[in-house]
Amino acid sequence: MGDSISSLPDEILGKLLSLVPTKVAASTSVLSKRWRNLLSLVDSLSFDESMVVYPNEEEATIGSQRFCDFVDKTLALLHNSPAIKTFSLYRVAKTMSYNDESARLNRWIWTAMEQGLLELHLYAPASRSTVNIEPRVLRSNTLVKLTISGHYDIDVDSDGEDSDDEDIDESLDVFFPALKSLSLMVALDIESYPRIIHACPVLEELTIRNGDFSDMGPLWGGTVVEHASIKRLVIATHVPDHIDYYLLLEYFENACQTVRFQAPSLVYLDYSSFVFRKYAVGDLDSLVEARLSLKLWRSTSHYDYDDDYYYDYNASLCDDDDPSPPIFGDVTCLVAAIRNITTLHLSPDSLEVFHFCCKSMPIFNNLLNLSIESNNQNGWQVMPLLLKSCPNLQTLVFKGLVHKVTNRCGDACACNPQNPSLKNSKKMKKKKKICCLQTCPVKVLEISDYGGCFQEVEQMRHFLGNLKCLETVKVGVDPDNKGKNAEFLRANLTNLPKLSSKCTIQLL
Repeated sequence: MGDSISSLPDEILGKLLSLVPTKVAASTSVLSKRWRNLLSLVDSLSFDESMVVYPNEEEATIGSQRFCDFVDKTLALLHNSPAIKTFSLYRVAKTMSYNDESARLNRWIWTAMEQGLLELHLYAPASRSTVNIEPRVLRSNTLVKLTISGHYDIDVDSDGEDSDDEDIDESLDVFFPALKSLSLMVALDIESYPRIIHACPVLEELTIRNGDFSDMGPLWGGTVVEHASIKRLVIATHVPDHIDYYLLLEYFENACQTVRFQAPSLVYLDYSSFVFRKYAVGDLDSLVEARLSLKLWRSTSHYDYDDDYYYDYNASLCDDDDPSPPIFGDVTCLVAAIRNITTLHLSPDSLEVFHFCCKSMPIFNNLLNLSIESNNQNGWQVMPLLLKSCPNLQTLVFKGLVHKVTNRCGDACACNPQNPSLKNSKKMKKKKKICCLQTCPVKVLEISDYGGCFQEVEQMRHFLGNLKCLETVKVGVDPDNKGKNAEFLRANLTNLPKLSSKCTIQLL
């Protein structure tokens, strides 16, 4: 087998070595004379210090120096190689002062970029390895894909930012005229994000993730995204768990801004964030698929049986002990902007955000696929209105059927809320309407994580007894209930009465 591989052409061997970590590729040079000079044909360099395990701090310092020496030697060997197209650097430890460390890493990056690099991926997860990226690294006429993640400092020149001229000033510190894909997870001020995005005139994919590193403080990239050519946009803004109240206040103060999206070419949107005060979103007529994971700042359990809630847009974060905290945030404009999509995915929290923070529900005339994730912490209050707003829905997907029981789930579910308010109970009994499911045109119903508990069985009975257009039901059983319970669940489901005579049930 070894001789067969060695007999392959140099170009093929170079491609094979490009698929493995650079340290492994470099080690093949000792196999034989045939392999000695093949490293120069590698077009992808990947230096990953996270794969090295150091037993103690002293060894980490010594080992990290050896890692740096290896990178230096490899880049020196390949300095004049025109083959390098992808460069990945995962830096963990720190062996020098801040300035020296930054100078060394910038030299590595620049050495790779000098030969017409196409892809650059930088990772620095440890706070002790913060690197100041030099301006020369932020300019490339060839780069098409860029990832910067972790503790990198980027100083973006603000000159010209307020200009109304659509042409980009090539004298600015940042300029990527060929960049198609940009992924940022770094500690930047809010103003820097739009400046970087503006410096990428043909950008098609943008990913901004905030909050994955708890020691980086509040990050709010993605509050302003205005770009004509972006087709795929992923924004994830997380608030770290178990943070103190004052840091939470700092996050909340940022949320009092207005989020602005202007992306007429957008096809795919994945947006995960706590709700902001307001959204200003241009028409997203090209949008096909949206994945929303929106979250309220405070629990709404106080309003499970009480509709007398109120809003507060004045940047006050109520105390946890407040018996009736106000609702904060308005996503009406955001929801209206995605009305032409064909596929929508909603998290459990998004359902409650749609109910409490969306003043009017648009009609989703083009929506064919609706996917909903459910848990016992969030209610289905918005489900009746949402289903009625999807007149052409074909496929309805649920990841879990168990949800929190409230007095506003309506006829979309089989809940029997124990409403403490007799007055509200009487009102609900008087309002006898046609079930929203009976007017729902869904043909395919998919359920995953099905456990067969009483609430789930009753919900399936409700679906099967009211969805008159249903043709196929696919049920994925929770792994904990597979095996000996599978036949019982199958028999239980197949014996439920079905309104549609065409309906078939598949247990996956």
